[in-house]
Amino acid sequence: MLAVTTLAVPVLGAAAPATSTGWAASGSVDVTIDNEHVVTGDLAKCTVDGPYRGWTQGGATGDVAVFGAGDSGCGRSEDVSVAQASGRRFRATVLQRYGGPEITVRTYSVKCATTATGSLGEVAVGAVEGITVPGQIPPNHRIVIPGGAAGTALATVTLNETVTPQPPDGSLVTHAVHIKLFPQGGPASGDIYLGTAACDPFAEK
Repeated sequence: MLAVTTLAVPVLGAAAPATSTGWAASGSVDVTIDNEHVVTGDLAKCTVDGPYRGWTQGGATGDVAVFGAGDSGCGRSEDVSVAQASGRRFRATVLQRYGGPEITVRTYSVKCATTATGSLGEVAVGAVEGITVPGQIPPNHRIVIPGGAAGTALATVTLNETVTPQPPDGSLVTHAVHIKLFPQGGPASGDIYLGTAACDPFAEK
């Protein structure tokens, strides 16, 4: 199991406490391939205001990707919100039509929690095939899959991705795996996410 923990930048001089928020989902697809738009929405989504749990049995999304079963759980206790999601037996088949690899991820999970000054994020990724993954995944570890026209990339794969606003406000969105198709342009575009959790300690309901 490959696991990492990340911390959002805290906010200095924050205003009076507000209601924290959070949500999580086991995955999503939003891609355009040869002018065909394929979108799933957030799979097995939960929020701290309900629904508190989500579940999906998975299935194929055209010939783009196959998700196994996934679930999520969210909750709030006083001013702390927690959101988490997991999934298993994922396969990205879309790159094979362009001569790229099939990418498989046996298991993955993602979690975030708010604190008094910011948010914490945690990611775990199991066995991955089709790309080479380090034993310990640093934050925002990006892998470029070559093979596009004129030396461009077929895709980038970012593991342990954390997105925070600038300037920081204590919130974060973290993804276990993010596959971006043809980031420099090409016959396909869009994003595939495995495991998303988002937390904001200072948001209103």
